[in-house]
Amino acid sequence: MYIFDEYDEYFRSPGGAVRTPGELTLRLKLLRGAALTAKVHLKHDGDAHTEHVMAYSGVSGAYDIYECALEFSAPGLYWYNFRIDHISGTVTTVPERAGSWMQVTAYAPDEVTPDWIRGGVMYQIFIDRFNRGGELNLSPGAVYRDDWGGCPEYLPDEEGVLRSNDFFGGDLYGIIEKMQYFKELGVTCLYLNPVFEASSNHKYDTGDFLKIDPAFGGDEAFEKLCAEADKRGIKIILDGVFNHVGVDSKYFNRYGKYGQPGAYQGEESQWYNWFTFRENGKYDTWWGIETLPALNKLNEDYRDFICGENGVIAYWTKKGVSGWRLDVVDELPDAFLYPLCDAIKREKRDAIIIGEVWEDASNKISYDVRRRYFLGGQLDSVMNYPLREAIITCIRDSDAENLADTMAWMCLNYPENILHSLMNILGTHDTERILTALSGADKPEVKSEMVSFRLDDAQLATARRRLRLASTLQYTLPGIPCLYYGDEAGMEGWTDPFNRRCYPWGREDNEQIGWYKTISRLRREYDCFKDGKYELIQAHSGVFAFTRGTGGSRVLVAVNCSNSDRALMADRFNFDLIENEFTDSLTVKAGEPAMFAIKENREA
Repeated sequence: MYIFDEYDEYFRSPGGAVRTPGELTLRLKLLRGAALTAKVHLKHDGDAHTEHVMAYSGVSGAYDIYECALEFSAPGLYWYNFRIDHISGTVTTVPERAGSWMQVTAYAPDEVTPDWIRGGVMYQIFIDRFNRGGELNLSPGAVYRDDWGGCPEYLPDEEGVLRSNDFFGGDLYGIIEKMQYFKELGVTCLYLNPVFEASSNHKYDTGDFLKIDPAFGGDEAFEKLCAEADKRGIKIILDGVFNHVGVDSKYFNRYGKYGQPGAYQGEESQWYNWFTFRENGKYDTWWGIETLPALNKLNEDYRDFICGENGVIAYWTKKGVSGWRLDVVDELPDAFLYPLCDAIKREKRDAIIIGEVWEDASNKISYDVRRRYFLGGQLDSVMNYPLREAIITCIRDSDAENLADTMAWMCLNYPENILHSLMNILGTHDTERILTALSGADKPEVKSEMVSFRLDDAQLATARRRLRLASTLQYTLPGIPCLYYGDEAGMEGWTDPFNRRCYPWGREDNEQIGWYKTISRLRREYDCFKDGKYELIQAHSGVFAFTRGTGGSRVLVAVNCSNSDRALMADRFNFDLIENEFTDSLTVKAGEPAMFAIKENREA
């Protein structure tokens, strides 16, 4: 018989990732007199394990206590388990499942995660669909849509290609016009989907890294946006798409759009070696999409073009950029990612670097290589897709336990500076709208059925109620909430392109916008939401409750996803109500959130 809980700081201290050089203390409780020895097996990722004998350190009731202090001198991913040799001659391993190991993330302590991002609110904008502001300036081949709010084109053309070349006219001037709106929402940072010149409306097919697309207002509009945002204390984050470009970019130039020969014209092009051509005339692409030729990230000339002293990163940082969201960062090898991140920090020490990672980013393997995103010298943050899925499951399926598990492994595996900088999302340009996701509606099997799909009155009422719960968690759990444009205004839609419709100016859900202003205000008022310690209070029967605390403030947050009122099991605290419209006691109403300020902490 043994007791060990890797999520309990008594058994594992410190409770999260380990700063190097640093020490981790592990404790086991073993039934008194039953063990001969207890040992820790520790291995660095990919290496053979080393054995460390645990020392007897006392008694606790019916149990002997064994402990061991492990030293971590270098950053890396480490794994451990226990071997217990019993007097009876039997052997127990912990975890007991054969071949199982538990993780330790050891990271470099000298990374600077920008302080300005913490406690703030991000707002993501798909530029063509947010707001019209300037004069229309579309490139040849673009199709102008004068039906703002109409369904984006979703069918391939006669050649079987989805061109994504229909434009509704949103631009950077339109964003500038809405600066007061952002301030009212409590927005401190704008994350812009790609802005560089490209043929498509989404701009993930970069045509020229050093030019803002004329359809968005060009370089002049961008400089004005940065200046206006800076006046209001709002930072700008750009989408960095450095894995691939468009087939008709100046660098590839398959259709001869640009005067200079591109790589497609042959080896005489200065950019030929940026790409990989095959003997059959084919070239490497991103996920087999012929219109997106993949860049050779190991090519020194390309790397210098992006990361050099006069490269793309330096150029736009000097224009006012405060951070980058790195598209498909799994596709960027360390040999490119390290100099890329170094270039960002070299130009602006407190710039934020956010990676697009859909899984647990602390132990991610891509292309058979263990990634080192959090070990030092790379990312400050990632898009928090695991939390998104856990929140939706919690709210829609009343599964608080799964959310508790997700938060537990995140707090255990992610360095503290990363944890408080995570990009907490509910909707993005790559996911269905959060109202649609929360509604419980069945997803149509084909896109033609998604065009006219709208939630009925009952589904919409359910989704709106659930969104109050989901957004409460998004704004109060560790990390930075990122609001996808229009989610606050009641927008619906399945995945691309139906999640990229135009913002419904003049037809907004003002009640829902008011809700977002409320939770944003609460987030600003309490310092604990900046970097306060997270502690789970309750996660069962549809109730998820936790505290965030710092020396200056401590708040309890609870959501009740069930159909019945629930009492909080938090009698070790005295509470002072924050918002009367939430609740009037420690009973959380069915389908409602609650927040309390803790004014006194006493013994249970």
